[in-house]
Amino acid sequence: MVLAGRQVVVGVQQGRRTAPVLVAAVLALVAGCTGASSDATADSGASSSASSSAPAAPPAQLTVNIADGATDVSPAQPLEVDVTDGELDDVTVTDGSGAPVDGALVPVDADTEAWTPAQDLAYGTTYTVTATAASAGDQVTTGTSTFTTVTPRLQDKPDIGPLDGTTVGVGMPVRVFFDEPVADQATVERHLTVTSSTPTDGVWSWVDASEVHFRPSTYWPADTDVTVTADLFGVDFGDGVWGKVDRTVSFHVGEAHVSVADAAAHTLTVRSGGEVQQTFPMSAGSAENPTHNGAHVVLEKFADITMDSSTFGLAADAPGGYRTPVKYATRISNNGEFVHGAPWSVRQQGSSNVSHGCINLTDERARWFYEFSQPGDVVEVVNSIGGTLGPADGDIYDWAVPWDQWTAGSALS
Repeated sequence: MVLAGRQVVVGVQQGRRTAPVLVAAVLALVAGCTGASSDATADSGASSSASSSAPAAPPAQLTVNIADGATDVSPAQPLEVDVTDGELDDVTVTDGSGAPVDGALVPVDADTEAWTPAQDLAYGTTYTVTATAASAGDQVTTGTSTFTTVTPRLQDKPDIGPLDGTTVGVGMPVRVFFDEPVADQATVERHLTVTSSTPTDGVWSWVDASEVHFRPSTYWPADTDVTVTADLFGVDFGDGVWGKVDRTVSFHVGEAHVSVADAAAHTLTVRSGGEVQQTFPMSAGSAENPTHNGAHVVLEKFADITMDSSTFGLAADAPGGYRTPVKYATRISNNGEFVHGAPWSVRQQGSSNVSHGCINLTDERARWFYEFSQPGDVVEVVNSIGGTLGPADGDIYDWAVPWDQWTAGSALS
C-alpha cells in the first residue's frame, strides 16, 4: 500500500553509534504524468465510461534536507528524506571514486526507515546519493545528489578521565581534555552526557578553554556505575576544529574514603563509608610552606619516590631546597602535596607542622594509608594557615569551588 507523506530519516542510529549519511536538499525528480485519454468521436456511453474511471495515481515525490552541491557538510549530519504519494524503495551511496559505501535500510518505526552507513563517513570527501521511490501506480521516481564533507583545520580527539573500566573514589570528577582551546564550548558541551546508576545533580564546568569537568554538588554516591558519552564526531568545535571520534567511557565509584587532615589538631582521621578507620598523628606544612586547605583528591601512589624541590623551581642545594627519598607517597595534588612516610619528623607528628606542605606520617602509618587509598579518594585539609586549593595547584581543585560558581562555569548556564 502507498504511504502518503512518509518520512525517511537516513542516518538514524540503530544499535551502534555510526555517523549518519547526508544528501541533498531536493532530489531531481524523474516522473511521468499519465491520465485517461479522450476521443471526440466516441459515443456518449464510452465518454461516460471514461469519465467515471479512477484518476491515475500521482507520482511519488522525494525531498531531502541538504542542498544538491552542498559543501563543508558535517559527515555526521542526519539526512531526512520526505516521500509523498509513495514509498521509498532504495538508497545507495558512493564515494568520489564511485565505490559503494556499505550501509542498509532498517525500520525505525511504522512511519520511518533509516539508511545507516556501516562505518563513519570521512571528512573532505565527495559522496553521491541515489534514492528511488514508487507511487501507488508503480511509477518510479529517482533522484541523485552530490555533496562534499568539510575539511577541518584540525580533528580533535579529546582524552577522558577516569579511564574506561577503572574503579575510583567518590571525589574523582569526570575530566575531558581537548587538543586546543574550544571556540564553541556550548555546542561541544551539548554533545557530552553523563549517566549514573545512582542519579546525581552533576554539571559540566569549564576549568579553562581546553578542559571541562563534571561533578555533582557533593561527592559521588559510593558503589555507583558511571558512563560518559562524548558524541563528538562530526561536531564543529569552531575555528576550523571538528570532532574526530565518538567516545564512551564507563567507570565505577567504589567505597567512600574521605579523610580529614586537621592542621591545627595535627591529626589525620581516615573514614570509609563514614566510619573511622584510623586516626594518625601527623605533621602538616610549616608556616613557610603551609598545606593548602580544601578537599584534595588522591591522584597516584608511589611505594618509593624522591622528593625534589627543583620540580617547583627551588634548587635542591638552595636554602630550603631538598632532594629526599621517601616511602609510601600518596599524591593528593599536583603542587607537590603528598601523604608520605617521614621518619625525620616523627617527634613533631601530632604536635607541630614542619613539612614543606605534605602530610607527614611514620613509614608504617604511611604504608597503611598507601594500601588503603585509591585514585579519587578525598583528603580534606582543614585549619591550615595556608590558602585554599585552587587553579595554581594543578588538575583537581574542583571540590574547593562553591557550587554556584561551579554551575556558572557551564557554557549552557
